[in-house]
Amino acid sequence: MTHVLEGKKIPNVVFKVRVPSFEATQQGTCAVEIWEDVKSRDLFKRKRAILFALPGAFTPTCSSKQLPGYERMFADFKALGIKEVYCLSVNDSFVMNAWAKEQNLKNVKMIPDGSGAFTKKMKMAVKKDNLGFGVRSWRYAAVVRNSVIEKMFVEPGFGDNFEQDPYGESSPENVLKWLKANP
Repeated sequence: MTHVLEGKKIPNVVFKVRVPSFEATQQGTCAVEIWEDVKSRDLFKRKRAILFALPGAFTPTCSSKQLPGYERMFADFKALGIKEVYCLSVNDSFVMNAWAKEQNLKNVKMIPDGSGAFTKKMKMAVKKDNLGFGVRSWRYAAVVRNSVIEKMFVEPGFGDNFEQDPYGESSPENVLKWLKANP
């Protein structure tokens, strides 16, 4: 089934990201993190990339299957012309950076959508008040080419306070299968 956003440009929003920097001190140079504004369209221009979004950092399915799966399969995606794989969640940069460190990521890049602005523009925001989460992203993945959404992989049951946590449609295995058939 074709998703309403397929064939459209990725929403243009600014993500507030904490990035490593170095500052000089009397004792030498020390690593610090500074705020950086990153535009969503800059992340996806002039390349083919995968974006996958999930309900929350450190949550069970996200931490045990989805994120590690994309990390583990990065070379497979790269062999098919994918330049970047991005993980997005409605969490702040501190949380996303801590999760990346805990997961020992080397390839997948984190996108903190702290205010949910991107998620809302993607029409993927859902209420998860039943779990005490508030507004979060529905689980999905997208293949994006030159800032245009080629294909969306949206989990079934989209809606507020959905009791289940479906996973399969947006899995790295499913996205890889589609990429092999759609080079």
